[in-house]
Amino acid sequence: MKKSIFTPNAPAAIGPYSQAVEYNGLILLSGQIAINPKTGEIEAQDVVAQTHQVMKNIEAILTEAGISWGHVLKSSIFIKDMNDFTKINEVYSSYLIEPYPARETVEVARLPKDVLVEISITAHR
Repeated sequence: MKKSIFTPNAPAAIGPYSQAVEYNGLILLSGQIAINPKTGEIEAQDVVAQTHQVMKNIEAILTEAGISWGHVLKSSIFIKDMNDFTKINEVYSSYLIEPYPARETVEVARLPKDVLVEISITAHR
């Protein structure tokens, strides 16, 4: 049975989707951007601060699901500028533990609310 996961400690969905969905022990998090869940605004302007906010949003959803970074199987990172790859990687790696999840990183033309980075996660219970 499919179950929606929601926490007020991460941004509310800005469209017809759930923050995360669990099915048969697999937990899929929707892409997170640098929205501060307390204000509903993008406050961070640089890619490092935005990536930290994204990771905090993801962590809040993982916590609500009762799991942690060690349960992450795969992530997808969408970035506005591939020149920011190293900066994003430094922040991203500071939240994760080995063995690291599988991942792809893709440069895109535009992201929601014109942010610099968006990350989605697949995890397991």
